[in-house]
Amino acid sequence: MTQTTPIAPTTVRYIKLGAGGSFARSSLDNGELQLGYHEVPHDLCAAGDWDGVLRYFAGIRRSTGKAKDSMREVQDFYTLGSDCLWIMFADGSLWWGFAEPEVTWLGIDHSLSASRVRRMIGGWRSTSILGVPLRVNDLTTRLTQVANYRGTICAVRAADYLLRKINAEEEPMVATATSARAAMLASAMHMIAALHWADFEIMVDLIFARGGWQRVSVLGKTMADVDLILEQPTLGETASVQVKSRASQAVLDEHIAYFDASGHDRTFFVCHSPTGSLSTGDAEGVHLWTGERLADMAVKAGLYEWLMDRVG
Repeated sequence: MTQTTPIAPTTVRYIKLGAGGSFARSSLDNGELQLGYHEVPHDLCAAGDWDGVLRYFAGIRRSTGKAKDSMREVQDFYTLGSDCLWIMFADGSLWWGFAEPEVTWLGIDHSLSASRVRRMIGGWRSTSILGVPLRVNDLTTRLTQVANYRGTICAVRAADYLLRKINAEEEPMVATATSARAAMLASAMHMIAALHWADFEIMVDLIFARGGWQRVSVLGKTMADVDLILEQPTLGETASVQVKSRASQAVLDEHIAYFDASGHDRTFFVCHSPTGSLSTGDAEGVHLWTGERLADMAVKAGLYEWLMDRVG
């Protein structure tokens, strides 16, 4: 059954499934936690004779530290229970799951296959409990850097972050930033509504200029149907812009009719205080900027302090 409730493991381990991830595909396909270490006697591990395992590694490792690291990794594989969360990286995703405690000895084959396995409980998963993909590129390097570990099994320092991603919980700092951004947008909306009409036109012109559009009309000059004519050299497009402090649906409809006959590639209808709700309907190439959408464009263009200066 697919896990849909938050997980709460007692411990977390990263496992590198074979040299260069050579066991990853078979582990995913078979729903197994696989381990190499072909040279380590299974009977010593199964009996919990970790001093014997350490002595074995001491005879083949170059230092006492390396021998202890190897012993610890094998010990983790054999002794960590079904409440241990295991993670790995494969196919551009983070995979996670829990394993049955029993270890099955496969025998010594060759270095490209595992020598022992544990069955995954419900297989491996690469999504959060809500089904959101856990893509490596979307995760912080605080977590993904664990894949650089040169051994096979290690603890995960960013375990709290990992659990929040799996449990589909928002990062505290992101929640704080989201709240701060919402407050910024709200104040930007109020400041935009307080602009003199001439400053409002300048702000709109600045938004487009910082977005790579070039004005080919003269700002402030009276044109019958639009306030700005723009060109986007990279895209080879032309656009018209109508700027209104206040406008009704009838005014927007008139502008859409103008645009349909203009030959322009797109048009922008910008209004900070519309009279009632405005809609472009099914009109293609028509962009409506009001309220929060307009404030968002101004903030993204770096005009928040400019607004403060204009209304302050």
